[in-house]
Amino acid sequence: MKTRAVILAGGEGSRLGVLTAKRAKPAVPFAGKYRIIDFVLSNCVNSGIFDVMLLTQYRPHSLNEHIGAGRPWDLDRGFTGGLQIFQPYKGRADTDWYAGTADALQQNFTFLKRGNPDLALVLGGDHIYQMNYDPMITFHLDHQADLTIATLRVTLEEARRMGILATDETYRVREFVEKPKDPPSTLASMGIYIFNLGVLDRLLLEDAKRRDSQHDFGKDIIPRMLSLGLRVFAYPYNGYWVDVGTLDSYWRAHMDLLHHPPRFDLNDRSWIVHTKSDERPPALIQDGAVVKDSLITDGSIIAPGARVERSVLSPGVYVGPEAVVLDSVLFTDCSVEAGARVERAIVDKFVTIGHRAQVGRYDPSAHDPGITAIGKNVQIPNNTLIGRAAQVGADIQAEAFPREGVADGQVLERKA
Repeated sequence: MKTRAVILAGGEGSRLGVLTAKRAKPAVPFAGKYRIIDFVLSNCVNSGIFDVMLLTQYRPHSLNEHIGAGRPWDLDRGFTGGLQIFQPYKGRADTDWYAGTADALQQNFTFLKRGNPDLALVLGGDHIYQMNYDPMITFHLDHQADLTIATLRVTLEEARRMGILATDETYRVREFVEKPKDPPSTLASMGIYIFNLGVLDRLLLEDAKRRDSQHDFGKDIIPRMLSLGLRVFAYPYNGYWVDVGTLDSYWRAHMDLLHHPPRFDLNDRSWIVHTKSDERPPALIQDGAVVKDSLITDGSIIAPGARVERSVLSPGVYVGPEAVVLDSVLFTDCSVEAGARVERAIVDKFVTIGHRAQVGRYDPSAHDPGITAIGKNVQIPNNTLIGRAAQVGADIQAEAFPREGVADGQVLERKA
């Protein structure tokens, strides 16, 4: 039984604000040394799946550069499997920017069926989790399913933001509704699907002709399958999985890494998360610095008197004398100058936080404490205050900051 994986990696990720202004959501850094896309790619190869299609769309340059030919994941295999990257294009007919998840597969179906795979494993490229897909494939075959959907239990509040299923005692799906106001259950789709290829081919061709369709799996394809009486089953998953689609969920996923014990263990040597990484020297923590419950990546320097707690530092981060970093995520080559304070914040690449500046703060009395986010290449002046849950857009230089700083919840954008 031959399986081809298709990873949908074209999402804009607009709810991540400044973090996706210059990159697709799957290309956003995670846990200091990884990108979000690394987790699904590693799941594939750790599951023995080496035939992978990657569909991109929004700002793919950073993602393409990171993945390259797929060597870190042992996917540089040319035409005998391996990794193939496909981007939308304008043609004379039947080609355009993807209108939805189903349309993305329809436009690339010629490549999907090349070599006659039996099953299509459709995956999102923007979730953090570890999963062996082989038991799910076995479940699919044992239940003689046309479609199997990976599922997990969520809270009632989360259910209102996800695709929700109702099943019978055999795990057969009897109802599916996207983002319901009144969920029929708390069993949620993880956006992981196994289709029989012939069934998928027929459904996509039919859906492409429907003018009333949004060409989306959750909104159109799955409800259509149920209305036709096709065999749709729910595969139960009990491990760690998170959609890092908002600043808050992205930040909380990092805090899960620092929990005692970690809720998501990157040190599991039986399930290595592969990535492309730069060669950097070991991290340097100088005499008098204090580091607690943090992940510090190669090339980082923590100066004397600095304090880093419950934070994740990417390669090349500098934390100056007497500077403080609390409950924060700092991307590659950030610089926190002497006496500055960063608290409950996410700071993108190549940002300089000036002397005695303050970025973010924690207010336990606030209804929503919020996460402060700083875009790529920002230069924050000395003594500047960036408030709680504020956002600063990419490429803003010191002279563009207002004298009073950026207030709580305010967004500072670069002027055209």
